[in-house]
Amino acid sequence: MDMSTKPPAPTRRRFLAAGGIAAAGLARTPARGESQDLADVTLKKASELLRSKAASPVELTQACLKRIESYNSRLNAFITVTSEQALAAAREAETEQRRGKWRGPLHGIPIALKDNIDTAGIRTTGASELFKDRIPTEDAEVVRRLKNAGAILLGKTNLHEFAYGGTSSITYFRPVHNPWALDRIPGGSSGGSAAATAAGLCFGSLGTDTLGSVRIPSSYCGVVGFKPTYGRVSNRGVIPLSWTFDHVGPICRTVEDAALMLGVLAGYDERDPTTVDAPVPDYSRARKMQISKLRLGTPKTPHFDRLEPEIAAAVDAAIDVLRRLTATVMDVALPPADFSPGSPNSNVRAVEALAYHSQWIAASPEKYQPETRDRIVRLSANVKAEDYVRARNQVESLRREIKKVFATIDLLITPTMPSSPVPIAQSSTLDAVDFRNTAAFDVYGLPTITVPCGFTDAGLPIGLQISGAPFAESTVLALAHAYEQATEWHKRHPKLSPA
Repeated sequence: MDMSTKPPAPTRRRFLAAGGIAAAGLARTPARGESQDLADVTLKKASELLRSKAASPVELTQACLKRIESYNSRLNAFITVTSEQALAAAREAETEQRRGKWRGPLHGIPIALKDNIDTAGIRTTGASELFKDRIPTEDAEVVRRLKNAGAILLGKTNLHEFAYGGTSSITYFRPVHNPWALDRIPGGSSGGSAAATAAGLCFGSLGTDTLGSVRIPSSYCGVVGFKPTYGRVSNRGVIPLSWTFDHVGPICRTVEDAALMLGVLAGYDERDPTTVDAPVPDYSRARKMQISKLRLGTPKTPHFDRLEPEIAAAVDAAIDVLRRLTATVMDVALPPADFSPGSPNSNVRAVEALAYHSQWIAASPEKYQPETRDRIVRLSANVKAEDYVRARNQVESLRREIKKVFATIDLLITPTMPSSPVPIAQSSTLDAVDFRNTAAFDVYGLPTITVPCGFTDAGLPIGLQISGAPFAESTVLALAHAYEQATEWHKRHPKLSPA
């Protein structure tokens, strides 16, 4: 792990500011076995502290770097921590703010990036030995947007190798651990981003989502993960898994935080042919939207089939809350979007993954983790050109057909995951994670969010998934925020001890 210089010692001002946070009612109750610090507040509240000068970008960055130093050795959430660059950017942001220059709500906020998102001058590994020394010369579009918004980039987070799996155990840089139970997977493939966000190592992070890789780890780690509409956020500069299904999205502690990040990320990129040239609304206003007239649909099959009893009970309780907040909840049927091996949708992903990796699979197969190499080669082995073309056409048909569902409803409600995270020791098989509730929404290309909705008796988080019509991000955010405010689940945080 590439850990640069240690963060400077906390300043007296920082502790005074932390006291000011508590006095102002902005502090969250300490829940990680330590005294309150600046890293415990939400992104939104951290932004407010910067605005009121109760804290500085340097102090926020120091707080995160201190937590990374204390806890990352147990979580293994980061591959690369860019302490020096982060502190330099924080000092620059502080200087700008003292001069009255304000770039927006992310100005001076420390953020982490999944390590398949290119960063100029900072290695981007895909969690693979193949790319362990790869240093891009250009930032991904989403990184450029974050920098322009004044965000402080803390480093690059661990993931399932090349995003081709849901555990974050298959990685050259060793497995990521779930902050709620260190022997369990955090989910994947954006496991490091979700674990870092849940443990307070950053105020928010970026993940990528092809079968559920933002929402799965967010659900398993008890945070908010939002996959926007396909084409809403640029994929340019992200190591691809499948061009047809890849999405970039934020992972945060609250729905409001996710709205603020999405407002920076969303928008047309003329260099990315997958993006759509459509106006970007102010997502921060979604929390004020009227939701009492919303019509909700629950697709029972397959999304509610074979749920763990504790998950079924938690989701049922969440739907009861939503019934009180909205107009109706009704059963609906969705067009099938099978993603099991050998299905048309799986064939699209398999062929596109091989198309990207074929040159390195042929030249340096030993530099892939065996499970990743096997998956890339085996799943694409028998897919013919005509199979891919037919499957690709089917995806476009499904993306048109799914729009018809929203003639009678406004939002879809499902469990995020049908089962709890497995122990890391049991996570090397393809069936270690059940993708059926998440992958369909990558096929449909719909905006989809997961929010915490309960815990198992073992103390593991449970997620509720809310999906909307294409480009209805604001409606999704509005209901997610209303549910969040009506419940207490988002206020619970994992308790960690320093290594």
